[in-house]
This record gives sequence, C-alpha cells and structure tokens, in this order.
Amino acid sequence: MDQPLKNEIASRRTFAIISHPDAGKTTMTEKLLLFGGAIRDAGTVKGKKSGKFATSDWMEIEKQRGISVTSSVLQFDYDGKRVNILDTPGHEDFSEDTYRTLMAVDSAVMMVDSAKGIEPQTIKLFKVCRMRGIPIFTFMNKMDRMGKEPLELMEELEEVLGIESYAMNWPIGMGKEFMGIYDRHNRRVELARGEGDGRFLEVGEDGDLTEPNPIQDSSYFRQAVDDVQLLDEAGNSFDVDRVKNGELTPVFFGSALTNFGVQTFLETYLKFAPAPQPRTTSDGGEVNPYDDEFTGFIFKIQANMNPAHRDRIAFVRIVSGEFDRGMQVTVPRIPKTFKVSQSTQFLADDRETVNMAVAGDIIGLYDTGNYQIGDTITGGKGRFSFEALPQFTPELFVKVTPKNVMKSKHFHKGILQLVQEGAIQYYKTLHTEEVILGAVGQLQFEVFEHRMKNEYNSEVNMEHIGSKVARWIENEGDVKESMTGPRSMLVKDRYERLVFLFENDFALRWFQDKNPDIQLYSLL
Repeated sequence: MDQPLKNEIASRRTFAIISHPDAGKTTMTEKLLLFGGAIRDAGTVKGKKSGKFATSDWMEIEKQRGISVTSSVLQFDYDGKRVNILDTPGHEDFSEDTYRTLMAVDSAVMMVDSAKGIEPQTIKLFKVCRMRGIPIFTFMNKMDRMGKEPLELMEELEEVLGIESYAMNWPIGMGKEFMGIYDRHNRRVELARGEGDGRFLEVGEDGDLTEPNPIQDSSYFRQAVDDVQLLDEAGNSFDVDRVKNGELTPVFFGSALTNFGVQTFLETYLKFAPAPQPRTTSDGGEVNPYDDEFTGFIFKIQANMNPAHRDRIAFVRIVSGEFDRGMQVTVPRIPKTFKVSQSTQFLADDRETVNMAVAGDIIGLYDTGNYQIGDTITGGKGRFSFEALPQFTPELFVKVTPKNVMKSKHFHKGILQLVQEGAIQYYKTLHTEEVILGAVGQLQFEVFEHRMKNEYNSEVNMEHIGSKVARWIENEGDVKESMTGPRSMLVKDRYERLVFLFENDFALRWFQDKNPDIQLYSLL
C-alpha cells in the first residue's frame, strides 16, 4: 500500500454518539457538523413550530416526535481529519440498531445530562462499548442549566459504569451562573460569554490566570481552581494507552445547545481518538486497515431514504483497503460478485455519489435485495467472514394483516423490506402462514405501522399477542407438532428456522421438563 493511501486511512476518525433520550445527542451532532462546515444552520431538535428539524433526523416520524429512531451517518473534515459520525437512536426500543452501529465504530462519545446523571439506556450502551474495548469519551452536557455537582457526576460515572475518569476540563459555576470552563488539558480558561480568541485566558504553573481578569473575583472561579488542584493531587492521571483500551474515559463539561465547550471537545477528541482499527474474522483471524484488499461489512440496511425512488441502501463499514466506484465486490455468503456502480455518502437525507473511500469510512451501496445485515464484502477472492453482528431475541409480538386485501402486494413488499432493515423480526405460523412480527420494544411497531402507511401505501391491522419467550431449536428434526399447545406456539422465522414462542418462563421450563431432548437456544 502506498504512503498517500496510508495517510488517508490514518486520518479517519469514526465514532458513534450514545446516550439516554433527551441528553442532547442530536444537538451535539449538529454542532459538530457546524464546526466541520457541513451545515450552516443547526435546527433545534424539538423546534416543530418553527419548521426547523434536526439535520440528522430524516424520517417523518422523527420530525413529528423529535426523536432519532434510525442511525444517521454524517461526514465532515476538520483539522486534517475526516470525521464519520454515527448518530444512533437513544430510545431503548431501538437498542438493537444501536448495538449493531457500535460494531462499526472505533470509538464512542457518551453524552450525559448533567441534571440527571447516568441513566439506564446509557448503562446498557456503555456495556456494549466495554465488551468490545471501544475507547469512550464523555461529554457532561447542559451545564447552562442547574444540575448535579461536577464531583458528584464524576463519582457516579466511576461507580455506576465501573470505568475510571479524567476531567479534561472543569465547569466554573452552572445554570445561570455558568461562567465557562477551566481547561486542564490546554492550560487555559474558556469564558462562556467571550468572543473570538478573547474568550481564552492563559493559566500559569500555579493554576491561576497569568493576566488579571474580573473572573478571579468570583467564588465560582475560586471553587473551580480548588477542585482542579484536588483532582491534580488525588484524581486519576491521564494515560493515552488506557484511553485507547477503554479503561479510562476523558470527561468534558459544556453545553451543546449554547455551543459551549463543543469545539474544545472536538479538537481534543481528534487528538486522542483512534484511527481505524483491525477487525476480527469469524475464525479468530484479523484484518488490518492497511491491507491492500478492500473489505467491509454491512451493519445496517435502510429502505426508502428517498421515498420517491423506493430505494434501499446498505450501509458498509470499510475495514481495509480502498473502495473505488465501479469495482467488483464479492459477498462470500451467497457467493456472488457484483459491479458496484452506485455508491453514496451521507448528510442525513442529503447524499452524494462517492467515487473513492478508504478503511474507516462508511458508504452506502444501493441494494436490490442481495445484501443482508452482517454480510462481509470483499474486493478480492477472499471467502472469509467477519465476526457476526448481535441479533436480539424479540420480546413483544403482534399478528399483522393488511386492512385492504386488494393491496396485499404492497403489504408483503413493505414487510419484506422493513424486516430486512433488522428493527423487527418476521415469523409465520406453520400451516395458515399468518404473519407475526417480533420486536424488542413497542415503539418499533408504531414506527412499522407509520412507515407501512406512508411509504408503502398499506394500512395494517395489528393484533397484539403480548410478550413471549422465543427459543430457537438446535435439533429441529426431533421436534413434533404434538409438542405445541396453547402455551407454546411453533412458528418459522424468515430463514425458515423453527421457533417456539412460549407464553412465559414457566411455560418454557415446563416444556423443557417434558421434552429434555429438545435443545433450545436464544439470540442475544
């Protein structure tokens, strides 16, 4: 591989922003795009009356509710780096989409609402990052509102998440009294109400300002100086290797809404965040980003990003080498080789054709139904596959039928495409072939119903059959239909595998006692 291409790959920084809903994740994404020059004007996420919507929320239901339910992929250049942001759903009903997205990044930015602290969804997503050893950078948001004390937030971060932390900066006051941040890393104070370079005040060796300034008369400033001295003496020390191993999280304080502390965060993040990392194959091998052969994997499929064209886009994380439009790629699962003539990169629903991309980049390939989530793609004759992406065992189930039987073609096409996106799972009863959908959360069904009506012109009836315990079968040949009953329904999934849907854990245990030879297993 030649040096210019190596330099291109080394400049990539690919990360996801994770948080609980309403912690300010989408707002943060927009401010980062603002600095990257990708957008001129950030919409307030919930500004429905003004008609301004979040730039990274493209689906109609997201604009109506002010939530993100899909993972947007956004790219911009800053300070010699090519940044790929994946803005993930915060709502727990879409955690499966987020889990898969976290498989496609090299680091994560965790947003925490300073008034609420560490929330349940943040804990879940954090555990996935820890499982993969992903470096985590923490942004304590909403310092322009009254919230928990900064030391309390740091303590909660360490106790609840079990990760050590290092404060890169420290807030001076909060809420209406928020005066700025004491930047430990850059040895300066950044004023919340300053302009241009005048907003930065240099800090000397003694920890105080080198030039006199009215802020020194504030008790909040004196408190911040005392806190920073305490952190210097008793806190964790900064260690780049521990950050890269996911053992230490750098913590930044600021406000995404007022755009304070975001630029300082971005510049420091880019300095310490990892370039594209190697990825493990299913047989325990490893693919290096600097390998000559193009490889990648599909972590997401999205139908109807452009409803007028009824298109499907497969999102690919490039793992190694270089992608060139028009090249031949192989999908080892099938195995088939395609010429890729249509490829794209994104800013929410704005997209442009991409002719060249390298390891670390996320690109979209137009899909006519060949790709599946988790597929490995290679540019050569390689027949290996990358490690499998997580798939969840659904907990809630509904029976679905078209309201208008004459539109059953729209109904089946819509279900097929939305199921292939991976948010809902498809099952059918054995003889009557009734359609049953499974999901991790209720909101997924609401999004499904909304999209069927608006994107496929197919209104649906949904009959809730409640929560079930789904179990797949290792030895399908030993299953007899007589084993089914009112508490154990036997269905097939989209891959024609047999699945038992048990009424509850008690019904599952009763079945296992009666049929000890049947080996059951669950997904994640």
